[in-house]
Amino acid sequence: MVETPPVRRRLLGAALRRHRESLGYRLDDAARILECDRSKISRIESGQRGIRPRDLRDLLTEYGVTEQEQKTLTAIAHPHRERGWWQPYVDVLPGNLLDYLITEAAASQIQAYQPQQVPDLLQTKDYARAVAAADPALSSSTQDLLLEALFTRQQLILGERRSELAIVIGEAALHQVVGGAEVIRAQLACLAEMARTCPRITIQVLPFASGPHPASATGPLSILWFADAPGLGVVHLPGPNGGIFLDSAPDVAGHARAFTLLSVSALTPAATTQLLRDMAAR
Repeated sequence: MVETPPVRRRLLGAALRRHRESLGYRLDDAARILECDRSKISRIESGQRGIRPRDLRDLLTEYGVTEQEQKTLTAIAHPHRERGWWQPYVDVLPGNLLDYLITEAAASQIQAYQPQQVPDLLQTKDYARAVAAADPALSSSTQDLLLEALFTRQQLILGERRSELAIVIGEAALHQVVGGAEVIRAQLACLAEMARTCPRITIQVLPFASGPHPASATGPLSILWFADAPGLGVVHLPGPNGGIFLDSAPDVAGHARAFTLLSVSALTPAATTQLLRDMAAR
């Protein structure tokens, strides 16, 4: 069985192929730039092999890619050239999840839908501890490391990175008592405060009354977008061992349409904030 290439390689390869084809270059033309054979370029573009930083820079420069997009693609392709926040936790993060977190760190916009749980990026410390404690497969030391990784990630994405977040939460998540009544009340109050004070974070609740919706067959999902790399996007479906990725243009476009419809079906941000405040005050 052929191993599926890591998502970061697939994203980079697709971007390189798109830039090459937009110029009318053939594989042989790209091969001449790197002074290699065309099969190497083909394997790079399909994600079957990586690319050295210098070769990546040479191709992107020849293709006329802007400096900002070059930085984004380099961050995806070679995250270890700078010390990433995830490096102390590589031994406890499943491979696919690690690949997602590296890609997420380079994203400018994150869209996420969670039907039955508060999304991990917005979880309070007590709520996150209760979620981790519910997993019998995790030892206490592994739980501690995973929680430390989550809180570090939250600091990066919500603070330093300043990514834009659009979050849709199923109403069931607001009623699921995680960690006890006080913990869930504090979590709801935190969501209401973020919705009120953080202009980069849009939170909407999908109410029970909305009925059937386009994501009912897929469940939770995240979509990553990159402002400096037009056309680049990836869908992450969470699950055991880090979940799975969908990066083909039809898959990304289909899930993006589903998320848009979810947002239309959900309460407005203002109505969501009021609902969260009311529930937290009960």
